[in-house]
Formats: sequence, C-alpha cells, structure tokens
Amino acid sequence: MMKKNCVIGIDMGGTKISTALADLNGSVLSQCTIPTNAFEGEEAVLNRIISTIETVLKEAGKTPVNVKTIGIGSPGPLDSKNGIILTTPNLPFENFNLVEPIENKYNVPTYLDNDANVAAIGEYMLGEGRGTQNMLYVTVSTGIGGGAILDGKIYRGNTSNALEVGHMTIVQNGKRCNCGNYGCAEAHASGTAIGRQGREAVESGAETSLSNYSNVTSYEVFKEAEKGDRISKEILDESLNYLGICIANLVVVFDPEVIVIGGGVSKGGQIVFDKIREVVNTRCFKSMSESCRIVPAGLGADAGVLGAVALAIIESK
Repeated sequence: MMKKNCVIGIDMGGTKISTALADLNGSVLSQCTIPTNAFEGEEAVLNRIISTIETVLKEAGKTPVNVKTIGIGSPGPLDSKNGIILTTPNLPFENFNLVEPIENKYNVPTYLDNDANVAAIGEYMLGEGRGTQNMLYVTVSTGIGGGAILDGKIYRGNTSNALEVGHMTIVQNGKRCNCGNYGCAEAHASGTAIGRQGREAVESGAETSLSNYSNVTSYEVFKEAEKGDRISKEILDESLNYLGICIANLVVVFDPEVIVIGGGVSKGGQIVFDKIREVVNTRCFKSMSESCRIVPAGLGADAGVLGAVALAIIESK
C-alpha cells in the first residue's frame, strides 16, 4: 500500500494559477505557476489547473495515490459545500463544478473555499496564527475581506459567506459601495477608497504633491504622506481610522488572540498598524484589546497557495 503522505494546494486567481505539492506539515516539495488565461473559457482553465497538478506530481516523483487531499482557493462567491464557483468577475466560471472533475480524475477528496478563508487557514497553520485557537485574518487591498478560525476550526457561517468584513456598515450615510450599500468599510478604508480620495483631492484643485502623478492609487498616497504631504496624511488618517473601527468591531465580537492583516494596504507599514492599534485601544474593552495581537501577515507572496495547502491539510484530518 503506497503511503498517502502529501497534499496539493491550488490558488486560483484572475491572472495566475499557482499549485504546490506539500507534505503533511505544509513543507512545499514542488510548485508550479502559470497564467490563468481566463479568456479561453471554463474547460480551458480547468485543463490548465489539471496540467499544474500533473507538473507538481511529476517534479516531486509522486502519483495521485500518494495524495491525501486537494485544496483549492478561489475568489467567490462560491457554493463551497458542493464545490461550485457561482460567478466571479475575473474568472470564466459560472455555476461551474470545479471539484467534481478533479475528484473524478484523481480519486482524491477535493475541497474548494474562498480565497479569504484559505488565507486565514494558511496564516493559522503556517503563518502568524500558529499556536492560537481563535484568530481572524483581514485582507485590505482592492476590497476588504476576512476569515475566522474559532476554537481551531474555520468558521464559514450559515451560507459559507461569514466574515464579509468589507461590507460592515461603518458610516451611516457614507459613500456608496460596489455592493449597492452605503457606508461599507470597503468604500471608506480599502486601498481603492484611499486611491479614490487621492484622485478626488487632485481634481478639486487641492494643494497636494499628489498632483504630480498622472494616476493616483493608494501607493502614491502612502508615499506622499511619508514625505509630509498634508492632504495625503489627512486621507490616510481618516481611512485608517475607519479601518481601525472595523477591526475594533471584530475585536469586541470575536475576542480573538490575534488579528492578522494582509493585502496591499498592510504593506503601508508602521503607520497602518499604529493607527489600527490606537483606535482599537480607544474603542475596545481593555481586557480584550490588551490580549489581542494585531500583526502583519506572515506568508507573503505565496500566501494563496500555502493557504490552499493548509486547507487540504485541515480537511484531511
């Protein structure tokens, strides 16, 4: 009997598919990344996923018989119970069962989950959440998403859409969000929101060094704030204050040991974490805020694929 001593993790993105074969401790044995080529359609992308599985197996000298489980992280919305991608802006799938054809081909139990949950599981098992039982992961980039590990288990909620952190209302009559609601955290505190406010400041004729750029994103706002631009500093102060409120709400609801923050905005450095901690300390019960660490994500560029590996490991138990 050949030993089932490894797992496969697949990170499905709009631009690339990243697949890794790892042992049961999460150490990567082989890895492969290829462009998604979403424009080619459902079947073509499925075949590209399968080709990455073949590549990582071959490179590690393994066969499907050695594989215990396969984990797939994908943007949502998903029906993760049934392995179906319902629809997602940057991928060609619509009500597409991604799990079935892979399970059928390899005869290996396969699990699909949304990318924020997968990143949460990755940080919990292999990153900054190691050794904890209650951990939240929040990603702040184009949008704001999240995942929760409660009592050592991923918490998905009734419809598997728990921790849509970005759609928590934080400003009663605030900016309109892409979801149709007004005042969502995402509309006020995401990287997109920071960039938008920078562009609005330039368009209004405000005196700001942001007007030296042809295109203003959150990156330029952070850069100019660091150089001392008053408007950039004001934008960040307001947006990061809203992000702090969002995180403070999570602290009082979940009372976690650690909140791991990933995504592009988390790379803004000390200013981001100082502001979040300041707001959390002001707004939360002392006993909670003092016992909750707020830290940058630890897995870096491979977070997606390592998270998918961690999903496979957690589901194999």
